[in-house]
Amino acid sequence: MSRLTLLIDCPDESGLVARVTGVLHRHGGNIVENGEYVDPANDVFFMRTVTEGIEDADLLLRVLQTELPSGAKVKVTGARKKRVVLMATKEPHCLGDLLIRAKFQDLPMDVTRVIANHETLGELTESFGVPFHCVSADGLSREEHEEKVRELIEEDSPDLVVMAKYMRILSSEFISGFRNRILNIHHSFLPAFIGANPYRQAWERGVKIIGATAHFASEDLDQGPIIAQDVIPVTHTHGPKEMARNGRDVEKRVLARAVRLVLEDRVVVTGNKTVVFE
Repeated sequence: MSRLTLLIDCPDESGLVARVTGVLHRHGGNIVENGEYVDPANDVFFMRTVTEGIEDADLLLRVLQTELPSGAKVKVTGARKKRVVLMATKEPHCLGDLLIRAKFQDLPMDVTRVIANHETLGELTESFGVPFHCVSADGLSREEHEEKVRELIEEDSPDLVVMAKYMRILSSEFISGFRNRILNIHHSFLPAFIGANPYRQAWERGVKIIGATAHFASEDLDQGPIIAQDVIPVTHTHGPKEMARNGRDVEKRVLARAVRLVLEDRVVVTGNKTVVFE
């Protein structure tokens, strides 16, 4: 039986759950998963519902919009694999992990292509039967390079773009063209240890945890809405190389988790934060 996922973001008021579930019942829908949250500081209501038995997603969307308060944001999506473009530079751990998960259907996505600014990961990518495009930045201005990358991405009309350790800073103009559709991964202890060699900086400071943060890219560097985070403990016996190796394991795990949450329509962006239905 076909499934639809509803994501609702609207001003809070009495009876919203009853109104939504009433619409689903009248149109023959059976709820198989449901979650709600009210932001008490801003009086905003969030709801994620998965329903079976309703075929006309457009009709359901129109009816829900008439039942909900003015200004309500309603998204209705069907059960399908999302189209995803991966971006990379030279580090293979995040890219390889996502390609494996896509190949063996651990993540509900079709990787349409990989775009990198170096040739390093071409052989890895093509071993999975995924097209690889190297767009070198050599001899190009930032604007020229990003235009070439943008053209490749737009050919696929992807649902999501994932920076799998893509080590170039994207401009505000580039990001604005894919609002809340570019997912990035970085060390959770940044910006405490900014710049080069963050693991060496962390080791020199004697940190006791390291980790990673997955977030949507925004115009403010590494300040976008956070989707997923995790940490692991370290001790004085861990040098910079050991920290970096352990950090790579956390990075790929957090990135895969964030990708799954977005693909399964479990993330609602509200301001510079997210509501995540897990």
